Amino acid sequence: MSLQDQVMTEIKTAMKAKDKVALESLRAIKSALLLMQTEIGSGEAISEDAEIQLVQKLVKQRRDSAAIFNEQGREDLAAPELAQVAIIEKFLPEQLTEEEIEKVVLQTIEATGAEGMKDMGKVMGMVSKALAGQADGKTISMIVKKKLA
Repeated sequence: MSLQDQVMTEIKTAMKAKDKVALESLRAIKSALLLMQTEIGSGEAISEDAEIQLVQKLVKQRRDSAAIFNEQGREDLAAPELAQVAIIEKFLPEQLTEEEIEKVVLQTIEATGAEGMKDMGKVMGMVSKALAGQADGKTISMIVKKKLA
């Protein structure tokens, strides 16, 4: 089942349950999918990788918004953003733990022979591609920096 079909099914469920937060989150995904579909043309389907990137982008936007609201002391605005994150994350593949990410980073460093921060871009590119959708870029970057320092 495509992401669009899953979202439509969840929208119906949220409407029946009168869950406004879920409905708002799901409609955001649907809207972003429709915008992406119009960009690539109606004849082509959206690839699974593109769908995952789109959902990751939506999660990141909401997390960033929540962080800004928290910095400004607006927990009343941060809470709905975090609630939406929880709903949107259901459409992402299971996220890896830091230990699992660290294993992949170490394997990549060993395979490429990376020897310092000058090789960070090469390692980041390979790890990000290998863990697409399974790990946050910020977490990957933090682990790569720690291992190459």
